[in-house]
Amino acid sequence: MQQPSELTGTFRGLLLFDVAESIDLGALHRILGTHPSRREPAFRHPAPEYVRFERPPVVEQVGTRQVRSSEQVEIRIRYFEYGVASVEMQMSFRTSWNELTSLASRWIASSELEGFAMSLLRESLARTGSTLGKPYREWISEDYYVVQLDPIRTGDGSVVTAEQLVRERGGEIAQIVRGEEAPLSPTECREVLQSTMSYYPTDLLVLGWVGAFIYDIREAAAPTIDLLEYANTQLLEFRYYDDVLTDVLADVYKRLEKRHTMWGRWKLAREAESLNTIRLDYQELVERTDTAIKFLSDMFYARMYRLAAARIGVSDYRNLVTDKLTTARDLYDSMINEFHQGRAFFLELSVVVILLIEIAFLFIRKN
Repeated sequence: MQQPSELTGTFRGLLLFDVAESIDLGALHRILGTHPSRREPAFRHPAPEYVRFERPPVVEQVGTRQVRSSEQVEIRIRYFEYGVASVEMQMSFRTSWNELTSLASRWIASSELEGFAMSLLRESLARTGSTLGKPYREWISEDYYVVQLDPIRTGDGSVVTAEQLVRERGGEIAQIVRGEEAPLSPTECREVLQSTMSYYPTDLLVLGWVGAFIYDIREAAAPTIDLLEYANTQLLEFRYYDDVLTDVLADVYKRLEKRHTMWGRWKLAREAESLNTIRLDYQELVERTDTAIKFLSDMFYARMYRLAAARIGVSDYRNLVTDKLTTARDLYDSMINEFHQGRAFFLELSVVVILLIEIAFLFIRKN
């Protein structure tokens, strides 16, 4: 492959925050003066009409801002129904391979971007905060970075294929996906490049847990970026419930270790119901996030999403939460059984006391 004089494309940083239990998208549209899109994402590859977001996220265009003291970026904020807000920073580039790997490394390693994105989001929520349902005091966050590279043309005008790009520039692509400025070992490069997908000979997607590399025109890359963002919103939600269940289970274990008085057994019922409420909330979350966008199992985008979910960590966190929910269900059953035992003992004791009182009155009347 002939070395191009310049590489062109876009760099995107996705900074996501779990801000509330839910967001009223209709009210948010009214405040921002926007309207729901007809269909989103706008898939490039064949997909049925119904494969889309059930309730497309609301997009707020913030405009151009300066970040990292010199770089101008386009900002937009996306609000999802299940309480996640995503701040996207987009910047176009014209550069070389070496400079591109340095750019990716600087952005991915930056400690400034999260604070900058959080400030922008708080500024927006000062106007739109009334649309949040049960807002959280503390936000958990995720960041993800996407490098979109425009197709490279050779001297004869043909486009460099994905296979050729990986063969000749696989090392640099692996660096970009991992956010590393120094070259990676051949073994690590092979591991990174295992997570690749192509639909046409001249497009390429390489997925990593912190970033992705897309070789395609900008318009065609847009739905892929939308799905990567969606996968990260799911990761945030599963992380949130993992934290909640960890704290709740730790508290329940402490309570169960104590010797329960009669009154304490009655309190177990309320604690068990609280635990069950969290289980039901999680099941509702899973239903909302799983059905937020519909897929067909053999679609290219469905396969891409499954690969992204595995690389980003959605599947791992979901399994963790599922295991903790199984534990929570067992604890719930145990607490309810203990409550029923306590109640049965109390009822039996009450019957005995009533019988003793009646016997006592009987003897008193006879005397």
